Amino acid sequence: MNLDRVFEVVGSALDSQRQRLNIIASNLANAESTRTPEGGPYIRRDVVLRAVSPDKSFHSVFDSAFANGSGPSAVRVTDIIQDERPFRVVYDPDHPDADEKGFLQLPNVNPIEEMVNLMSATRAYEANIAVLETGKTMTLRALEMGR
Repeated sequence: MNLDRVFEVVGSALDSQRQRLNIIASNLANAESTRTPEGGPYIRRDVVLRAVSPDKSFHSVFDSAFANGSGPSAVRVTDIIQDERPFRVVYDPDHPDADEKGFLQLPNVNPIEEMVNLMSATRAYEANIAVLETGKTMTLRALEMGR
């Protein structure tokens, strides 16, 4: 497999996980935001990741990696979607954003779920860094052999 292709795949994965981390951080920062410029509480967001070659299955990509040199597909963020789950509703008649009955709509952000997503994205980022370091080491060793 071409090392340039490895760097391309890892680079796209790192960029995608960075975008995912930014969205998770935004969700956590706005977990209690009851007012947004659009009006109403903050709506949780999530990223949609897609392989650049979505027509290939996971196994066919890796089975063909050495057969025809195509290798694994890169990943891209194709969309940022809003979570359609309902808002949390609590009784807080003293809050300035409470309705006439005293109920307050809070964002549909679950901080525990976001922390799990944060750990998952961080681990994926770290794994891609490890692949990048391995590719870099292989490149340096190949250059040393060529001397």
